[in-house]
Amino acid sequence: APPTPSGSAGSGRGDASHLTPHGRAGVGAMSRRERGPEPGAAEAAAEDAEPAEPESPSHCPSLLPWDRFSAWLHCVCVVGFDLELGQAVEVIYPPHSKLTDKEKTNICYLSFPDSNSGCLGDTQFCFRFRRSPGRKVSLCCFLDQLDRDLPVYLKKDSAYYYGYVYFRQVRDKSLKRGYFQKSLVLISKLPYVHLFRTMLKQIAPEYFEKSEAFLEAVCSDIDHWPPPVPGKVLQLPIMGVIMKLRIPTYRDKPGTAPIVHNMHQADAQISMALPTVHEVDLFRCFCPVFFHIQMLWELVLLGEPLVVMAPSPAESSEAVLALVSCISPLKYCSDFRPYFTIHDSEFKEYTTRTQAPPSVILGVTNPFFAKTLQHWPHIIRIGDIKLPGEVPKQVKVKKLKNLKTLDSKPGVYTSYKPYLNKDEEIVKQLQKGVQQKRPTEAQSVILRRYFLELTESFIIPLERYVASLMPLQKCISPWKRPPQLRQFSQDDFMKTLEKAGPQLTSGLKGDWIGLYRHFLKSPNFDGWFRSRQKEMTQKLEALHLEALCNENLVFWSQKHTEVETVDLVLKLKNKLLQADRDHLPVKTDTLKKLQTHINDIILALPDDLQDILLKTGT
Repeated sequence: APPTPSGSAGSGRGDASHLTPHGRAGVGAMSRRERGPEPGAAEAAAEDAEPAEPESPSHCPSLLPWDRFSAWLHCVCVVGFDLELGQAVEVIYPPHSKLTDKEKTNICYLSFPDSNSGCLGDTQFCFRFRRSPGRKVSLCCFLDQLDRDLPVYLKKDSAYYYGYVYFRQVRDKSLKRGYFQKSLVLISKLPYVHLFRTMLKQIAPEYFEKSEAFLEAVCSDIDHWPPPVPGKVLQLPIMGVIMKLRIPTYRDKPGTAPIVHNMHQADAQISMALPTVHEVDLFRCFCPVFFHIQMLWELVLLGEPLVVMAPSPAESSEAVLALVSCISPLKYCSDFRPYFTIHDSEFKEYTTRTQAPPSVILGVTNPFFAKTLQHWPHIIRIGDIKLPGEVPKQVKVKKLKNLKTLDSKPGVYTSYKPYLNKDEEIVKQLQKGVQQKRPTEAQSVILRRYFLELTESFIIPLERYVASLMPLQKCISPWKRPPQLRQFSQDDFMKTLEKAGPQLTSGLKGDWIGLYRHFLKSPNFDGWFRSRQKEMTQKLEALHLEALCNENLVFWSQKHTEVETVDLVLKLKNKLLQADRDHLPVKTDTLKKLQTHINDIILALPDDLQDILLKTGT
């Protein structure tokens, strides 16, 4: 095998109808040369300036150089192998991009496959790593606004970066080591796996031939892209090719996506339509553990510690991403690492035996992990992912004690007993597809629909109960604080399941009550419920604002003292600021009406007070 580095051992209520089922480097890891032109004042400003409030997400007059680039990527890195230094970041572009030493070290080791993988030729995979704490988040002015329109599972997590890798390893006798080894890596906060994979396939082979001038041209193209606006068909030119795609929005019905058609280009540019920005080939990924898909869905839903042991980073990263996506439209709220190595900065934290394994999904390839993670409760072992030419044989769940090495037979090693009875129908449907040589894309559509229906059947009773926690609209008084949501009661929720449980939408039998009890203790429930609480609290604030707008506030002020009137004006101004800051779901007309009320009250006051209040923000 060629040498690779890292080889080491809702009615009458405040309208809740909007609620839908909606982780030794030494000097080699340091940058040896950060190439490209020196950043000018504008570039530096792009990194350090306070973001201005945009006029609209698609048109932002205060855009600086590299703002458009930053909306998509943090930076592009080239990682090479040096005989003296080991893996090293050779190039960071744009050159003003900031990465800490720890981040560079993580990028170095995560950008190359482990030595046992023996990846000759070109390999694509992705990884995810923690951003260093205490760093100022530098964002384009419109990014937060765009993030609000995304489905919850596509919202960026500011604590993590994704790395999208194109690794090349080929024999080269002119090099001492005998092999050319290099990775082109895109670092981004966006989980758009399919988009960046497609992009790398377009640019990486040419980069390895042409080097850094080509990379500058690529980055220049990206800096001319429109911002990543959800719901719009975007055209992204990259080195003579136009990628057409649509980023989903939270308004999309889960499981449906408008088709992006490939339009004929008038000029010489080639156009390619991307069917998705973020989805992986589900059937291909789950094929090795075909018979256990329902059990794996339960384990992911419950946030159980999971390890995927695979022969290469390509297989491990695809499998981890498939697992995380199987509970969509729920967001997987724990950490997940599509590719994890023994050099990772969280290695000790995640492999310690002094405490129970954390709620995390790890994708690993190093044989060392077969021993290090023996104490983990659920291990998925997959071989080379190949599409079956025949029906996979029934495979029993294996006992953990039988997992001795990474070479152990593919399968699921766990003592977990699923809460729900097995759905034989989906297995038969997919087996029939294999026999009939149904395309893998069609198999993936069937599997994705199955997971979606299962997740929705599970989450709808929770959605229904949580919507009932909204106070009645008649309880909202303009002269009192907005009422609080009622407390979530596990016992009350469980009582609703008898008449309004998952049996209304799913024919699956089993211990649904036990599954809910377990889920209510999981990070996924905690994340989902916090998100719902925030949405509903904002809805109450919005309804309170509307109630205020419907009052005759000028008449009220004439019956009260100047002090009370000034106090009201300041409170109303704060309400407007809050609506803007917290992006409350309020109509623009309501905000305009409230501003008119404020102005009318001020104009009815003495001149000296008028001057002060017209100048005062809060």
